[in-house]
Amino acid sequence: MKILVIHGPNLHLLGARQPALYGTADLSAINKELIRAATAQGAILKILQSNHEGEIVSAIGSGRGLYDGLLLNAAAYTHTSLAIRDAIDASGIPTVEVHLSNIAAREPIRHQSMLAPVCLGQISGFGAASYRLGLEALLLAAAKGQASSAALSKTPTHAGRSRRAQKHRRR
Repeated sequence: MKILVIHGPNLHLLGARQPALYGTADLSAINKELIRAATAQGAILKILQSNHEGEIVSAIGSGRGLYDGLLLNAAAYTHTSLAIRDAIDASGIPTVEVHLSNIAAREPIRHQSMLAPVCLGQISGFGAASYRLGLEALLLAAAKGQASSAALSKTPTHAGRSRRAQKHRRR
């Protein structure tokens, strides 16, 4: 399984940036742990960090057919980027959204994820472990056949939605 890992804006500052909120692990340590965990499961990772929305959109779009999954921490773009949401939706790449902090417990502007409706699921609030847990969720979904790109590309906006989210959408 080939997985694209994308770290969004300001994540290159981890370890030094607000450690009380984001923890003390830096991006290098998170990437090393992800590579170790992926290798143990026979998965291959391609890792990218970008502060630029367009670069993230391009990476997702050009990943169609190349990657079996996407592990994404879009950081602040989670709450604002229709472009990243559309790229995930159009790519058909099964995606797990991850966050170091619990976005539901933060400022109200961070409570809404623009990306969640087009992702298999979201893991947040477990610090650096959120990435490992997200990777495990992506690999588990693939093993269960839930992360089939062909199946998801037909109805990607319904993948991984909770009943509550589906009910909300019907209103």
